[in-house]
Amino acid sequence: MNRYARGGGPVLSGASSAETVKTATAVEDTAHDTPDQQDSSHLRRRLPRCDLRAVPEIRRAMRDLLAQWGRPGRSETAELLTSEIVTNALVHTDREAVVTATVGPRGLHVEVRDFEARRPRLRVPDVRDGTHGRGLVLVQSLADAWGVRVHGVGKAVWFELDGGAA
Repeated sequence: MNRYARGGGPVLSGASSAETVKTATAVEDTAHDTPDQQDSSHLRRRLPRCDLRAVPEIRRAMRDLLAQWGRPGRSETAELLTSEIVTNALVHTDREAVVTATVGPRGLHVEVRDFEARRPRLRVPDVRDGTHGRGLVLVQSLADAWGVRVHGVGKAVWFELDGGAA
């Protein structure tokens, strides 16, 4: 598993919290079996392949999930970063994806799992590309930690925001 801290510096490789492992295991075990769900601290949604209409829907779901979090600036950042990694999964793969978000005592953990082995690349944005190629740069810049975890079939791109002030 690759792990990065804000600004791109490495965080202990292979380390993860018990909550991260629990969430990842739940997604791994149930990615095709359970219906979409959301409770007061957890969001899980299946994203149809190539359906960019899912992006604003996920932003709204994140807004609802984070309404009780009490971190307005962080909530807006979470919506932005979630929409970036959801868009990447839908644009750069030809399969469905699963997004999960968990709010806990330490903050927020969001991951988007897709079912393609090709790993995302962090690119230096090029002005000739318009707004393309900036998603992971935003994640790198704004998340407290982020990374890519390879699964048996595919990968999960994730980020974390701590519960501190924006």
